[in-house]
Amino acid sequence: MSPRILVTGGSGFIGGHVVTALRESQRHTPAPVRLMLRDPRSLPPGGDLADGAPATDVVGADLADPPSLRGVCDGVDVVLHCASHIGDDVRLTEAVNDHGTRALVEEATRAGVARVVYVSTAAVYGRGPFTDAPAGGLPPAPASPTSRARAAAERYVLDAGGVVLRPHLVLGAGDRWVVPGLVGLMGLLSAGLKGGAARHSVVDVRALGRAVAAAGLSDRDLAGIHHVNHPEPVACSELLGTVADLLAPHLPGAPVGIDEARVRLGGQPRALHHLDMLAVDHWFADDGFWAGAGVDPGVGFAQGMAEHTSWYRRFLDR
Repeated sequence: MSPRILVTGGSGFIGGHVVTALRESQRHTPAPVRLMLRDPRSLPPGGDLADGAPATDVVGADLADPPSLRGVCDGVDVVLHCASHIGDDVRLTEAVNDHGTRALVEEATRAGVARVVYVSTAAVYGRGPFTDAPAGGLPPAPASPTSRARAAAERYVLDAGGVVLRPHLVLGAGDRWVVPGLVGLMGLLSAGLKGGAARHSVVDVRALGRAVAAAGLSDRDLAGIHHVNHPEPVACSELLGTVADLLAPHLPGAPVGIDEARVRLGGQPRALHHLDMLAVDHWFADDGFWAGAGVDPGVGFAQGMAEHTSWYRRFLDR
């Protein structure tokens, strides 16, 4: 009998790709999929999923309202928890990511769910540098309200024997933060960035979707913390150069180095924070998750960016 699966955040960036991966991996023996959405109206007309397949079951519940979660895990074998709040509202961030995850895990435990998989972030480690850092080998040192709340969420999942996945930079269709942020940074500078030997872990969101689905469905015991990035890190110069060439080819100024960029961005703390993050290693070691879960880590950075360029152009034009 196929496992019954609950996906939180199934209409979002990562969750939507997880649902697609579930459908693709089980075309001949589809598993019942229940979507937990804060607003069921966020599904396309007719209730279809990202790949056009009909949703098996949709339940409305809000992580910020723990009583609304009662019963969402009944009859479920696996919970794939992809929902999170990212934004400046500290109260809502804590309510959704911290308290909401605790309530969801409690509900999963009450309902007898066999496995909970949580999509977290390598940001729980803090500011870096991190060079070939092993999964679970560093203590969390979150530096923002969002990463602090997600570190708390991890603990609930781990204490329940669940699986925590920590990607770093997630790229691809639906990304409204990473690549658009790089384009915005270069726009503030009116120039590209040159140099930069720092290395960064990246993952294509399609591969991440497959990783989450595999973590939930694997016959292996995957409990614990795993890094889910492409095994090959990307140099800062390649990261920025590729994004500039594909999405910001007409910047008026000549590319500038990191030090000159810091001077130009003086008085803009958010932009300086992103620049400082780019300037040091954020490279997280592959702990064998891909091979262990039997899933492909996807194409490399350059090919993935080329395949997603049309989506990014449409998003940036809007």
